[in-house]
Amino acid sequence: MRMATGNESTARGLWEREQEVVQQCLQHPFVRGILSGELAEESFRFYVGQDALYLQSFARAYLLAAVRCPDWEGYREFYELAGGVLEELELHAGYAERQGVSHHDLQPAASTRRYTDFLLATAWGSDSGTTAAAMAPCMRLYAYLGKALKEEAGEVPDHRYGDWIATYADVEFQALAARLESLVDRYVLNREAAADAYRYAMECELAFFEAAHRASG
Repeated sequence: MRMATGNESTARGLWEREQEVVQQCLQHPFVRGILSGELAEESFRFYVGQDALYLQSFARAYLLAAVRCPDWEGYREFYELAGGVLEELELHAGYAERQGVSHHDLQPAASTRRYTDFLLATAWGSDSGTTAAAMAPCMRLYAYLGKALKEEAGEVPDHRYGDWIATYADVEFQALAARLESLVDRYVLNREAAADAYRYAMECELAFFEAAHRASG
């Protein structure tokens, strides 16, 4: 796949480059289990807890990107997107309550630590555009998965994981992903660094699903 050139979207070019990993995520047993409703509850409980830990770092990365942003408009957008992560954490609290998961004293798995360490190191040491590129795979991938699973099922499935699909297929989440991608397009200074960050984050996403899948074994 090629990178975007000229007036094309940098974020779209980065996404297109990683379609092999995207399809691996779509076909991963964890994601297929969410679609069918047959995912082991233990796997989903593990995922909910680890994703909550990840989202805490994700929110911090938004704020660090805001601080480093060269203009006020971008600062405000990064800051507002951090608020959206806090809303998603509230959603996770609802999942956790229904699944009997306690976030108290929860420790990050190796795959979670790998991802959060990378994300925060990028946010502390890079410009806002590179940080946005490291964050965009999470948003775009989940928007893609939610929409793809809903379309494959024909509607939101009426099973215990239907809410997960509905959340990420929702037009509001799709808009959040596009908003972050617009920040990638606006603030990326070094496309090579952005591509490296994007690729590593996508690999972390796949490893995250694999860790959750293995949790039931």
